[in-house]
Amino acid sequence: MNQLRLEADESSAKVEELQAKVKALEQENLAKEQEITSLSHKNGLLETENEKMDTTIKDLKKAADEGLQHGTHNETLQRRLQLLEEEAEEADKTLRETNEKLRQTDVKAGHFERKVQALENERDQWEGKYEEMSKKYQGLQKELEDLQAEIGNI
Repeated sequence: MNQLRLEADESSAKVEELQAKVKALEQENLAKEQEITSLSHKNGLLETENEKMDTTIKDLKKAADEGLQHGTHNETLQRRLQLLEEEAEEADKTLRETNEKLRQTDVKAGHFERKVQALENERDQWEGKYEEMSKKYQGLQKELEDLQAEIGNI
């Protein structure tokens, strides 16, 4: 009977521990989802900025072609174009890095979702074992009471 109580206590402790782990993983998953949302938003902003810069680059190239007769004006436009291209390359690099971080975060989120599912399954198993042991304990308790009643009648 002490063994059953010990097992029941251990099961309860394990359930509480697993519930704490699940809660921590859910919080971590929420943080990852928030990070994904933030990175997705940043990605959208960078794509918009990149499109604007691409449009600006096209406009500046057109202006440079039309202004070939104006040497100094053309040189100025070329410098400006170069700066915008560098900015576009930097924005493109940032976009690629952001996309990579988003992909890694998605992979991590998937991993944690699987981990949470596994822990929930393990918790359910422990709860089932706990219920089974509780029923056995109640049955043994009933048997003990019956046996005590029989001994008392003798």
